[in-house]
Amino acid sequence: MTISSLSPPLTPVKELTQSLKDDGFAVVSARDVAQISHVDLEQLLNLSQFWEGLPRDPYLKDGGRYRFRRHSSFEVKGESLLMVPHRAHWQSVDYNALHGGIERWFEPSQAQLTNNPAWQSLLLGLAHVLNGVKQVNTWFIEAHQFRIDTTDGIGRPTPEGAHRDGVDFVAVFLLNRVDIKGGETRIFDAAGSTGLRFTLSEPWSLLLMNDERMIHESTPIQPLGPHGYRDTLVLTFRSNGFQDSPNRSQQ
Repeated sequence: MTISSLSPPLTPVKELTQSLKDDGFAVVSARDVAQISHVDLEQLLNLSQFWEGLPRDPYLKDGGRYRFRRHSSFEVKGESLLMVPHRAHWQSVDYNALHGGIERWFEPSQAQLTNNPAWQSLLLGLAHVLNGVKQVNTWFIEAHQFRIDTTDGIGRPTPEGAHRDGVDFVAVFLLNRVDIKGGETRIFDAAGSTGLRFTLSEPWSLLLMNDERMIHESTPIQPLGPHGYRDTLVLTFRSNGFQDSPNRSQQ
């Protein structure tokens, strides 16, 4: 049994660019995500198998055992998608006070996933949408496969709290919710007090945000059965290179 508290307001594909410009965010249905990606929804649903058996995140500073993840990086130039050599994920403490300032080397995404045409179409389709908001030469994309479970009785999707990621745009896909309550998404205008709260529940539905304008977080999850978990895919899009440790950039 899965409980969803608040249904999100959905933005039609034809209004997506304007919503990102005006509001700084949009919530997109799974069918519209498939349309943006130029694939059948079934092809996206088939990608969810690659969230099974994710390695445990070894960097959690709260001592938790609830987060599992893989990581990969890409560049998109026009209609060309390039997977770059595996690299560390790094954020400054300005954006992640809990886990910032260190190079975090996660296991790479599976080749069967990154070579899948539906995966590649997804990244290219989103890059095309974002080019309508901000025209750039190259999008530097980081992909994070997450599973948050309730092994310890509670799982924290965002242990760092409400935050920005230090990129241009953030795409958060809900892939699955199994035997949990919680996991509510909360977004806030970085320049004001307005906010919105809702629960993504449809597999492959999407929250797309302008990271310069919006702060986001997800509330903890608790189990409703013996093994509750929540699977998400987070894609970040940056226009001026990947975020790298200052030490690495000086090498």
